[in-house]
Amino acid sequence: MELQTTIYLFVGLSFALYLGIAFWARAGSTSEFYVAGGGVHPITNGMATAADWMSAASFISMAGLISNMGYGGAVFLMGWTGGYVLLAMLLAPYLRKFGKFTVPEFIGDRFYSKTARNVAVLCLLIASLTYIIGQMTGVGVTFARFLGVSSEQGIYIGMAIVFMYAVFGGMKGITYTQVAQYIVLIAAYLVPAFFISLNLTGNPLPQLGLGSDYIGTDVSLLAKLDQVVTDLGFSQYTTTAAGSTLNMFMYTVSLMIGTAGLPHVIVRFFTVPKVADARSSAGWALIFIALLYTTAPAVGAMAKFNLHATVNTAAVTGGDLFAADASLQYEARPDWMKRWEKTGLLKFEDKNGDGRIQYYNSATKNEAVKAKAEAAGWKGNELTVNADIIVLANPEIALLPNWVIALVAAGGLAAALSTAAGLLLAISSAISHDLIKGAIKPNISEKGELMAGKIAMAGAIIVAGWLGLNPPGFAAGTVALAFGIAASTIFPALMMGIFSKTVTDKGATAGMLAGLFIVLFYVFAHKGIFFVKGTDYLDLIGGANAFFTITPEAFGTVGAIVNFAVAYLVSKMSAPVPTHIQELVESVRVPKGAGSAAAGH
Repeated sequence: MELQTTIYLFVGLSFALYLGIAFWARAGSTSEFYVAGGGVHPITNGMATAADWMSAASFISMAGLISNMGYGGAVFLMGWTGGYVLLAMLLAPYLRKFGKFTVPEFIGDRFYSKTARNVAVLCLLIASLTYIIGQMTGVGVTFARFLGVSSEQGIYIGMAIVFMYAVFGGMKGITYTQVAQYIVLIAAYLVPAFFISLNLTGNPLPQLGLGSDYIGTDVSLLAKLDQVVTDLGFSQYTTTAAGSTLNMFMYTVSLMIGTAGLPHVIVRFFTVPKVADARSSAGWALIFIALLYTTAPAVGAMAKFNLHATVNTAAVTGGDLFAADASLQYEARPDWMKRWEKTGLLKFEDKNGDGRIQYYNSATKNEAVKAKAEAAGWKGNELTVNADIIVLANPEIALLPNWVIALVAAGGLAAALSTAAGLLLAISSAISHDLIKGAIKPNISEKGELMAGKIAMAGAIIVAGWLGLNPPGFAAGTVALAFGIAASTIFPALMMGIFSKTVTDKGATAGMLAGLFIVLFYVFAHKGIFFVKGTDYLDLIGGANAFFTITPEAFGTVGAIVNFAVAYLVSKMSAPVPTHIQELVESVRVPKGAGSAAAGH
């Protein structure tokens, strides 16, 4: 069966499965719409949480980032995995015991303030909408390459699929759909990794293959990769760091606490019957997540090696990388390169007109490498490879069977759609439950609230699609910005709400607003998005990364520190927390019993 037909078959079957499950598990009440009725089994919830967690950023982008950054890419592994552990241990059980539908509802009740609840809604909407841009972009990229449509048409198709199973199914439909999506995405990630690891090292387990010798030699695969990339003027793969040590630390912490503050993951722990089940499902989810996260470093390294081996054939033989016969002739490039060129994510520019693809680092400071390249006629790097294609193109680069390539296509879509659905539900519940029922129309009927939730979901899908089609100027950093916003607003409020009896309503509200403002200001100043036309805000902060060399992507940690500090100071100047609220905080921390999410409505 030809490749395109195989892809249509795999993707079509996966979509049919998702829609069938959603029809079977459609929501009939607000409890089922928001928290799947609160009766999901811990293992099922763990698998659904893993799918919700592992977005297009994890499936499509993470290995690509590691491939580009090398050792520095460890910030994503440490940050995202560590954040999940934080969430599982410090937040999920207590929030589940509190027994509410949403994160803003917890913040509103704990801080006895509708204002605090509304500010939490604002922060949730900004973080979720920012994060969803990356998911819709992932859908567009995957469709564009594998279904032969434009990225815009791909986003429209993705919107339609999510609409059909999320609007009618709610959390109940999304939960069981995400179980199927997890199975698809993890198979799509692991199967090609097994094949490639076996081909390169003789070891089918990529986690072990990464540390094994390159097949047929006594040189390790990583040492071989280091040699290839440094010979071409790139930084050594195994030692490159993500900026300064301080920035790497702050970036990791920002990802950790931002991860723990993402509302679409937190709400998953409201779907299980009791507190013990929340802890159990967190453990299962960590196991399911670890299958992908422990494989990602191997996928990134092996994909980078295969890419260089394709373009610079001497990378495999150990010959002269700068010889005329060591660089791939453009006309003889493999089919996979031709297919990816059509997407615009892989580009070749023949700067010296010799018909060869010369993939060297233009920014190298290694004079010996530069001299050898120039002697070979080099006039600058001629190949541009977007990091987002590394996982999706990996089986094609390695010349794996068509069914493996088709499986990866289905997996990439499953990852993007599962997280998009979770984010859309978080947005929907914030609007229908926290704004409409919590502030605008408290006496709305359950039927009316359910309808409002579905309308809000449909509206959120339209907005998400529009953002995917017309991404803002800072689109390239949207995922990092989403984590930074969650880190600086929601996470501190939840931590103080659970573990402090002295933080007041005014303190929590001021803290969230301060954290949100400082992160947005720092990021937008770097992205050139100004609040007052003609003002260069970089001048106000002293230039790019001027705050102790911290990059915008890592600034969520600073925002969280500001949030905690402002909340503490304002609380000191406010009236004390009411006694019944202090007793509520104490009861949430006592490990006895469990509130019912349905009863909390």
